[in-house]
Amino acid sequence: MHIFCFNYNCSNCRSFRRPGKTMAVAVLASPLVFLPSSPFAASSGNFKKQCNTNINLNVGLQSSHSKSSCITISSIKCSASSTSAIVSKEEEPLPLEVNEIKKMCKTWVWRDYNINYVSYQARNNSTSRPSLLLVHGFGASVAHWRKNIATLAQNYTVYAIDLLGFGASDKPEGFAYNMETWARLILNFVNEIIQRPTVLVGNSVGSLACLIAAEDPSQTSIQGLVLLNCAGGMNNKAIVDDWRIKLLLPLLWLVDFLLNQRSIASGIFNRVKQRENLKNILLSVYGNKESVDNDLVDIIRTPADAEGALDAFVSIVTGPPGPNPVQLIPKITLPILVLWGDQDPFTPIDGPVGKYFSSLPSQKPNVSLFLLEGVGHCPHDDRPDLVHEKLLPWLSQLPVVENFVT
Repeated sequence: MHIFCFNYNCSNCRSFRRPGKTMAVAVLASPLVFLPSSPFAASSGNFKKQCNTNINLNVGLQSSHSKSSCITISSIKCSASSTSAIVSKEEEPLPLEVNEIKKMCKTWVWRDYNINYVSYQARNNSTSRPSLLLVHGFGASVAHWRKNIATLAQNYTVYAIDLLGFGASDKPEGFAYNMETWARLILNFVNEIIQRPTVLVGNSVGSLACLIAAEDPSQTSIQGLVLLNCAGGMNNKAIVDDWRIKLLLPLLWLVDFLLNQRSIASGIFNRVKQRENLKNILLSVYGNKESVDNDLVDIIRTPADAEGALDAFVSIVTGPPGPNPVQLIPKITLPILVLWGDQDPFTPIDGPVGKYFSSLPSQKPNVSLFLLEGVGHCPHDDRPDLVHEKLLPWLSQLPVVENFVT
């Protein structure tokens, strides 16, 4: 997600809306909506819902500001509602309450920093199944998985972690945040706390951190990846082969300069985290508007009031974008499940990052991709039923776990 939206044809701002028009900078600032998706999200046109369960079908991609074109997408399926999931909607446990999650939280000390996490023991515990580690996106925390933990824990031991700089984890003054640090934190957590084979499940920038962790040649503990609307970089400066992003680089550098002015950054940040502003931003991100409740607003807003939150925000926005999926995925042979909300305004399926992921099933047999109809940037919280419907069968088909991590 991104806060200052400089995307060409972005549906949530007026930047570069038409040739010849004055460029506008939309300061729709949000701790949820700034960072990872915009590097690839150059177009947010409409994805024609012509998908079905057939293989090698042609799918029309049409931008609302460009001529329509057609690309071939292989092994992609669209999902709405179905009764074929392992756990039916009627059988799914109720979501965990935010206060309940807070009471479950534990602290792990990593490099002298306190890292917040939760663990939820599997109801049907089996050493033949991997553990799951849930990694949130920018501005979120462990409570963002409130609708998923109990359902997944019916058959898997579930962990969720607050990355350094987010949630209830430390937000150290002067820390230089980067994607590689989060990836190392994830690997260390798996090896020191979970201590057994693990599937990483990430959303947005959390997905990208999981990708970087899985690509590490020294790791032996990660058994699979689940990517929910994966980000293209930690912030807007992730460069891909897109002339619009390159054209905007001077403007992005200007934003970096402005955000490094404490008074300016503080004013933007304080405006963003006002309850009504934050709720409006979340409504623009979610496809299912009913999912934007007061608890969700509190999940995002409360950590933003913590000491160090502003410093983390500025460091992440102005720091290096880190590796992108195009560089990482070709090196990964682990099973990968990609779930993509087709109403995501920040990483649209017909933007560069969406197109890249759309092409993967036909190129890499270890990648499965499902489009989730009417779902936004945070599928697990937006429509958890659709996510569980695809995630649980995929998990059940993973190889049996035999050895503990050492």
